Amino acid sequence: MCLPKYASALVENAQRQLWGSWIRQSKDILVQAYSFTSKPIAKALLEAHKRGVRTEIILDKSQRTEKYSEADFTAHMGIPTYIDSAHGIAHNKVMIIDQGTVITGSFNFTKAAEERNAENVLIIKSRELAKEYSENWERHRAHFEKYMGR
Repeated sequence: MCLPKYASALVENAQRQLWGSWIRQSKDILVQAYSFTSKPIAKALLEAHKRGVRTEIILDKSQRTEKYSEADFTAHMGIPTYIDSAHGIAHNKVMIIDQGTVITGSFNFTKAAEERNAENVLIIKSRELAKEYSENWERHRAHFEKYMGR
């Protein structure tokens, strides 16, 4: 499969760009994440949710007990937050925005990914690819557990 033209491949300042224009200008955001400790991304998702944007998050089961997980924040703020415990590890790092943009790569949505790790992020503008990722997201949602927070 050939990748479509992409918006950008980011290495530095990914969080600022991720929670910048894409999240703030969107109408629909689906998230799948293994680790989610980024306060800026969590706050941007909350801003979007408060604007009426469909915002839903599926996280790995480790986020139920992770000391600094933003899962508690998002769940308590009313953002539908789910745990995918059907797999050994739900090692996803994906955002699907407005059914037309896919953000993926090695980049976990964490402070460490932004400040200390060697990471990559690929932002792909493709309705066809976003549809495939959305369908995959829905398949995982079919076996989620709703997370209410601690």
